Order: sequence, then C-alpha cells, then structure tokens
Amino acid sequence: MGSLRVLVACEESQAVTIELRKLGHDAFSCDLLPETGGHPEWHIQTDLLEILKQKWDLIIAFPPCTYLSSAQMGWYNIEKYGQKAIDRAIYREDAVNFFMAISNADCERIAIENPVGIMSSRWRKPDQIVQPYHFGDEAQKTTCLWLKGLPKLVHTKIVGRGETVQNKRKDGRIEHRAAWFMNSGETWKMSAEERRTARSKTFHGIAEAMAKQWAGNAFA
Repeated sequence: MGSLRVLVACEESQAVTIELRKLGHDAFSCDLLPETGGHPEWHIQTDLLEILKQKWDLIIAFPPCTYLSSAQMGWYNIEKYGQKAIDRAIYREDAVNFFMAISNADCERIAIENPVGIMSSRWRKPDQIVQPYHFGDEAQKTTCLWLKGLPKLVHTKIVGRGETVQNKRKDGRIEHRAAWFMNSGETWKMSAEERRTARSKTFHGIAEAMAKQWAGNAFA
C-alpha cells in the first residue's frame, strides 16, 4: 500500500496527523485555529468546507461538539434562557449542517468523531463508541464514531478507567467527572474557549489506533 492523502479535519492538536505522518502518509490537519502540534507545514488553517472539495483518500474529522453534545441540552430551554436559547438553537443547526457536510464529502473512507449527542437522532446511531481506556490511556471520554468505508477500531490495551472527581453544578447537584476533564491543562485558569480546546484533544492511544488501523491495513 502506498502513501495516502489524508485530511484530519478540525484538528489543531495534530495528534492524529502526527501518527499518520509516522506511517509515511501525506496527512494534513485543518482548522480555523493555528496548530499546536508543532508542525505548521502540515497544517491548513482555513475553512474546512473548501478543503473538503479536494480529493482525499481518507478523512478523519473532529467537528466542534459545543452545540451537538447531549451535555448541552439544558441550555435550549427558551422559557428559562429566552433569546440566548433561541440563538443557541440557530448555532446548533449550523453545527448539524457542518457535521453533515463532512459526512457527505466525496470520499470513500470517512470517520467522524463526536461525544454522545443529537446526531444519533438527527442522522443515525454511531457505528462504534470507544473510550481512551480501551487504548492504553487511563481516562474516560465517551467517544462516538460514525464510519464510512472503514472498520471499527479494535481495542489495543484495556487499562483502568482513571480517577474521577466530584463536581458541583450550578443547580446544586453533585456529579462525578473524569479528573483529566476537570484538570486538563489547568482548565480553571482558562477562558471558556480555551477549556473547550483543551478538553477536545485526542488521547494518544486512540490517535495511534486510528492511524494504524484505518491507514495502516484497512486499505490492504
């Protein structure tokens, strides 16, 4: 199998891009944000919808989940939040359309990652749900995968689920959240946008599995 031309969409961290490059593939990350992976020569900082028009052998996408995640459903209560909820509903439709634009790209092999959210009902159920602890990272982050022309990921190393911490919600309820999610990058010091970016990064084990299993032997 020769070198593949791969687009890793909505990935400023370059976690998957770097793993694909290790295998010799012509992989590029794409995001409106500048890359933080240390390889600007592999990064396309522009509108993804234009890049999707190019010819790619494989697309792996991580569209923003702010308005798609089920964790955000409470913010759409118009009686409680008024215009903010109305605006958020509009942003959600934009997010759905963006997600579907990726799924409809002219490419035979596509993988789209997102947390549990509305795409399961607005489009279809994910083909697979994985966790970082399935791939050697002791952490919980429920990750849905919608696949086209690609196999489900095979677990590589099942480890412990990692620590959890108590988190008190604004409504007074206590919930248990993954420690990495609450503490990643000292998120308490960050802006809301910076926290979203820090918490959306792909764990190394999953990134490596995506590269090796989808671009290493899936085309053989």
